[in-house]
Amino acid sequence: MTRDDLPAVSSMLDETGLFPSEMLAAMAEPYLSGIEPHIWLVAQADAVVLGFAYCEPERITDGTYNLLAIAVEPMRQGGGIGQMLVHAVEAAAKAMHARLLLVETSSLPEYERTRSFYAQLGFVREAVIREFYAEGEDKVVFWKRL
Repeated sequence: MTRDDLPAVSSMLDETGLFPSEMLAAMAEPYLSGIEPHIWLVAQADAVVLGFAYCEPERITDGTYNLLAIAVEPMRQGGGIGQMLVHAVEAAAKAMHARLLLVETSSLPEYERTRSFYAQLGFVREAVIREFYAEGEDKVVFWKRL
């Protein structure tokens, strides 16, 4: 990802509601400035951003990374872009000597497709933290050895 991709990623955040787009610039700055070893990737076709992924090392661990965000343009979902992004994150994390990759999502019914997506990519449902996000909404943690 480059600074030029930020407007497209911001727009995608507004469309998907993954997290507030106002947070994007501050989140991406350490990567864009070369300060932090984060992973920010975009999927593009004809110079149009179709999806993005954000991953960073977990502090106080030896080789554990967390895929904190992944999104695909709503009209492009289900076409393999998300899978391609996850594989690219895995490759980038391995190149940074990662051993494990975590990803977290919600337990709500509308996230069933997301949970199935991670399971299909070889992630194992490792933990559930009850009522983490809100009353009645658990955090589901998936784990994968790289």
